[in-house]
Amino acid sequence: MKRIVLFLATNIAIMVVLGITVNVLGLNQFMAGGQLNLTMLLAFSAVLGFGGSFISLLISKKVAKWSTGAQVIETPRNATEVWLVQTVERFARKANIAMPEVAIYEGAPNAFATGPSKNNSLVAVSTGLLQSMSREEAEAVLAHEVAHVANGDMVTLTLIQGVVNTFVFFLARVVGFMVDQFLRKDDSESSGQGMGYFITVIVMEITLGILASIIVMYFSRQREFRADSGAAHLMGSRLPMISALKRLGGMQSGELPPNMAASGISGKGGVMALFSSHPPLEERIAALSQQR
Repeated sequence: MKRIVLFLATNIAIMVVLGITVNVLGLNQFMAGGQLNLTMLLAFSAVLGFGGSFISLLISKKVAKWSTGAQVIETPRNATEVWLVQTVERFARKANIAMPEVAIYEGAPNAFATGPSKNNSLVAVSTGLLQSMSREEAEAVLAHEVAHVANGDMVTLTLIQGVVNTFVFFLARVVGFMVDQFLRKDDSESSGQGMGYFITVIVMEITLGILASIIVMYFSRQREFRADSGAAHLMGSRLPMISALKRLGGMQSGELPPNMAASGISGKGGVMALFSSHPPLEERIAALSQQR
């Protein structure tokens, strides 16, 4: 329940900030005098589309800690924490990135990486994963997460999300304007937007949003293949990552908060494969097995 409330509160806060921003900049005046200003509409859409994505990225580390209860290891208290910090540090050095924050959280097997940049990131692993995997398999998972950071996956996915969001907002309002003009073509005295506009915008945002999520999830799945390959490179062998993936296939992975589902080492598929943030484990294993 806490995760859901935090997720909703964060998104509401972001939308409020963006709403104030477009009002202050005057970008919400893209439809005036019965005419549609496409340049202003594009700017309006870009602020909403990219703004939400980038704000989420900037606060991703803090939100991740709040929503999972992850505790950053400031000073290692036991052998496991010493090993975690040293392992991530070794991989970060090899990947030529700044040392990420390293955290542990209570939960079923999973791990994730997040953060606004390669040099400002967080790698977290669950207690369930540490207890369920061998040391080498857990090491491969950590390498996978460091590879995500080194590949700039968080920023890349944010940019893709921003682009598709912008087009969703833009096209929904263009179509809404056209439908509204058609429905009111014989009403020369009317001004402002009619119900046809608002209803069409809502329907189009839902429809285009579904199509946009397919695009974003496609890129999310591709980055998992790259991170698996990156883990094999950091480990010096593909076998530990293959073993870790096989282990994950035999256990119930932990569920991450909705805003972080694409960040985990594994994830549940959507209603259809097109909406899944992660490829099937069998495909990831097959891809690694064919790698040289």
